[in-house]
Amino acid sequence: MAAKPLQNSTFVWEGTDRKGTKVKGEISGPNPNLVKAQLRKQGINPLKVKKKAGSLFGQGKKIKPMDIAIFTRQMATMMKSGVPLLQSFDIIADGVENPNMRTLVLEIKQEVASGNSLASSLRKMPKYFDDLYCNLVESGEQSGALETLLDRIASYKEKTEALKAKIKKAMTYPISVIVVAVIVTAILLIKVVPTFQGVFAGFGAELPAFTLMVIHMSEWLQANGFFALIGLVAFGFSFKQAHLRSEKFRDAMDRSLLKLPIFGDIFYKGAVARYARTLATTFAAGVPLVEALDSVAGAAGNVVFRTAVNRVKQDVSTGMQLNFSMRATGVFPAMAVQMTSIGEESGSLDYMLDKVAEYYEAEVDNLVDNLTTLMEPMIMAVLGVLVGGLIIAMYLPIFSLGGVIG
Repeated sequence: MAAKPLQNSTFVWEGTDRKGTKVKGEISGPNPNLVKAQLRKQGINPLKVKKKAGSLFGQGKKIKPMDIAIFTRQMATMMKSGVPLLQSFDIIADGVENPNMRTLVLEIKQEVASGNSLASSLRKMPKYFDDLYCNLVESGEQSGALETLLDRIASYKEKTEALKAKIKKAMTYPISVIVVAVIVTAILLIKVVPTFQGVFAGFGAELPAFTLMVIHMSEWLQANGFFALIGLVAFGFSFKQAHLRSEKFRDAMDRSLLKLPIFGDIFYKGAVARYARTLATTFAAGVPLVEALDSVAGAAGNVVFRTAVNRVKQDVSTGMQLNFSMRATGVFPAMAVQMTSIGEESGSLDYMLDKVAEYYEAEVDNLVDNLTTLMEPMIMAVLGVLVGGLIIAMYLPIFSLGGVIG
C-alpha cells in the first residue's frame, strides 16, 4: 500500500543567518521539523517555526475562474522558462494568497508526483477544470508541446473571464441603482411621510389626490412592509433554486435574455465571441473539428447557441462545410459566417475565428461603455422622479394652505 503524500502547509519562521543577523519569513512544508531542516540547508538557524494562522476572511475564500486563469498563465511561464513541472507547483503555491487555491495547487502536485499525467490529475478536480481544459492539456502532453498549449489555455481563460466581467458589469450597474432607488423610496415612505402626515392631520382641509395616494402607499408599506420583504426574499430564493434545478427554466431564461432590448445584443455578441474563441483555441491545439465543436457546445453558455452548435457538429460530421452549416442555423451573424468561410478556404480557420472573437469582444466592450453612458442620465431621471415626486406630494398641501392664507 502506497504511503499517503504529506500535505504542505505555510509556516512562519524566525531565526538568524550566518552573520548572526535576525531574519524572518514564510516557507511551505509538510511539518515544522522538515521546515527547520530546509532552513538549515539555507544557512539559517531557526529559532521559531509555527504554522501560519488562517485569515478570518481568506480561509473560506472561493476559488474563482480567474484564479485558474492566473494559475495556468504561471504554469505556462514556468515551463517556457525551463522550470521542472513539480518545482513549478511549489513556486506557484508559495506565491498564492488564497489558502484554498494553494491547497488545490499542492493537491495537483501530489497527483503528478505519484505518477499520474497532468491531464488525468486535473480530471480528478472537475469543479475547477472542465473537459475542455483537460482535453487541451492532454493534447499538449501527447504532442510534447504542453507549455504552448498551457499558454493558449491561459489566453483563452483570461479573455473569456474578461468578457464575462464586461457582461456582468452591464447587468450589475443598473440593478444596483434600482435597488438603491427602491431602498431610498421605502425609507422616505416609512420614516418621512408619516411625519408630514401628522402635520396634515391638523390642517382640517382636504388633501390633494397625489398626496393622499402617497400617504396610502406609506400606510400600506408600514402595515405590510415586513411581509413584502419576506416575499421578495422568497421570490429571489425560489428563482435561484429554479435556475439551479430546472433545465427548462434555464433554457427559457437563456432565450429571454437574447430578446431583451439593449442587453440582448450584449448577450448575443458575447455568445458569438465565446463560440469563436473556444473553437479557435481547440482547433489550433490540433483537436479534430467535430471533437472541437463538441467542446464548444459545452462552453456555449446559452441554449440557443448550444443547440445551434450541436446541429453544426452533426452537419460537419456528414461532410458539410462549417460556414455553410453555421449559415443554415440562422443563429450566427453574417460577418462570423463570412470570416469562417475565408478561414476554411485559406486553411487558416483558427486565425480567422480568433479575429471573429476579438471583433465581437470589442463590440461587447463598446456596448457596455455606451450602456453605462446612456444609463447615467436615465438613472438620474428615475431617482429624480421617485424622490422628487414624494417631496412634491408632501409639500403640495403646504402650498395650498399658503394660497388660502394669502
